[in-house]
Amino acid sequence: MQHLFRLSVLLTLIIGVCTAADARELAVEFDELVPAELASVAIEPISGTPVVLLREPEDGRIVPIFIGPNEARAILMAQRGIDPERPMTHDLAANLIESLGATLERVIVDELRNGTYHGALELNKDGGIIRIDSRPSDGLALAARTGASILVAPAVLEAGEDIPFRGLDDDEDVVTAIGITVMAPTEEIRQALGLPDEPGVVVTGTRAHAEQAGLRAGALIMEVDGEAVSNPMAFLERISAATAEGMTKIRFWHEGEKQEIELSTRIPDIDPERRQRL
Repeated sequence: MQHLFRLSVLLTLIIGVCTAADARELAVEFDELVPAELASVAIEPISGTPVVLLREPEDGRIVPIFIGPNEARAILMAQRGIDPERPMTHDLAANLIESLGATLERVIVDELRNGTYHGALELNKDGGIIRIDSRPSDGLALAARTGASILVAPAVLEAGEDIPFRGLDDDEDVVTAIGITVMAPTEEIRQALGLPDEPGVVVTGTRAHAEQAGLRAGALIMEVDGEAVSNPMAFLERISAATAEGMTKIRFWHEGEKQEIELSTRIPDIDPERRQRL
C-alpha cells in the first residue's frame, strides 16, 4: 500500500508539474520518427533473450528490440487479454495514468546508445502533451494495454534489422498485425468454436478496419494472399510480405462459412472511446 501511495504521488507530481518547456528532449526530430505496430514477443536464439517485434508498415520490416523477461511477460499477457486478479506493475501504471485524468498518447523509442535503448512516454493531460523519460520496454508494455501509438527512430529500426529472432512455441505465440490478434488454435478451442480441421490461426481480437470488414474473434484465418498460414509467425510473415502492395486479402472461416476480405496493411487507428476500454 505504501509503494502504491508513493507511485501515485510521483505520477501526480509528474503530470501536474511537467510542461512542454521542461519535457524530455528527443534524440531526433519528431518528424523523423516512424510509426510501428507492436506485433509479438520472440526470442533471440543465440542468447535466449526475449525481444519485442515491431512491424514497420512502410516497407514491411519486422524489427526486434531487446526487452527483459518481465516486460515480455507483461506484453504477452496484454496481447492474450489476460486480466490478473491483482494489477501487475504495468496494469497499475496504466490505471494510475487514467485515474489522474491523463491518457497515454504515444510511446517513443528514439535512440540506441551504447547498447541501451532510450525512449519516452507522451501523456495527454487536459489537451497538453507531457513527455516523460521511460525505458522503451516499459513503454511498449503500456502501449499493449492502452492502444498508444508507437514511434521509432530510423536508426533504431536499422540497428534491429541484423538481430536474429525466432518465435516461441507455436502454442505460445501470439501475433498482432493490421489490428488482428491471432494465436494457434488448440484442440479445445477448435472443439469449443466448431472450427474446421484445417490449418490456420484463430482470431482472438480485432479492431478498426478489420472489425469493420466483419472479421471477429473466433474466426479461423486460413490464407493471406492465397498462401496458407499454419501458425501465428507465418501470419505475421505474410502480412509483412503484403506491405509492398498496401493491401492484403484474408480468407477465413467463421460460423460455418468461408469468407474473404481485403484490408490495408497500414497501422489501424484506435478511437478514443475504445482506447479507454482496452
